[in-house]
Amino acid sequence: MRTVVTGGCGFIGSHVVDQLVEAGHEVVVVDSVIRKLNPAAEYRQADILDLAGLTAALDGGEVVFHLAAAADVEQVTADPVRALRLNVEGTGTALEAARRTGMNRFVLASTVWVYGAAHTDSEGAAAELTEDVPFDLRRSGHLYVATKLAAEMAVQSYRELYGQHFTILRYGIPYGPRMRDALVIAKFVQAALAGQPITIAGEGRQTRNYVYVRDLAAAHVLALSPTAEDETIALEGTTPISVRHIADTVDGLLGPITVQQVPARAADYAGTRISNAKAKRLLGWSPTTGFTEGVRRYVEWYRAEAR
Repeated sequence: MRTVVTGGCGFIGSHVVDQLVEAGHEVVVVDSVIRKLNPAAEYRQADILDLAGLTAALDGGEVVFHLAAAADVEQVTADPVRALRLNVEGTGTALEAARRTGMNRFVLASTVWVYGAAHTDSEGAAAELTEDVPFDLRRSGHLYVATKLAAEMAVQSYRELYGQHFTILRYGIPYGPRMRDALVIAKFVQAALAGQPITIAGEGRQTRNYVYVRDLAAAHVLALSPTAEDETIALEGTTPISVRHIADTVDGLLGPITVQQVPARAADYAGTRISNAKAKRLLGWSPTTGFTEGVRRYVEWYRAEAR
């Protein structure tokens, strides 16, 4: 199948490209800044806010994976107008480009952060949330969440108005080779390698169900199945990992380390329990890489890149 990946030079996108290529698909990578990380892919430069340019870049594709977005929540906070343009207007531009080129399916990269706006009663709050949970827009909180909810709504509207088939993939918290230096696991590993103390926000009890990036990318190949058409699917990890656990893992791999505590970050994702049963049922997908093994692979990659 001829696939197109916007943002295919980024952290997750580059791994999606790798997995699609390994599965035998033709891959066109569309990005504003080109890094040719996979020689088997075709690379096209385009701005996701340029409808004519993006339409030309998507031409000939059958399915587009739309990953191009503002993903760093700190940058979203620092420049909210740019984030809104990239994540909302950019999604609209990509949807229209896909419609004009006759794409069979539009696959949107969303996030489990949207569950922070889930509408639950006191009894349901402790249960695992599914893709069918309703949202209360008054609880969207962080602007990043608002942009992703808006993008999901635009995808649903294109299905209703124009018949554009879609799949929405809500990513768990990814980690692994090529991740941004600002992400907590990367920070901890790099600090340990430099012999510097590791900083923990609050007491380190906050948890995330981390997903190793190649496991996450593998779900995109499976999402090409007809069973994923017009579905929203959470690609959540299976085991809650606390910030303290991350520090202990890094200590076990690279220690001994020193830990310092700072105040917790405001409006952070609270680590709601989210079910990945739908991904297992529809795609046969679940994460397979253990956390310690995933961190070890990142350490190996980082050391190789630093040479």
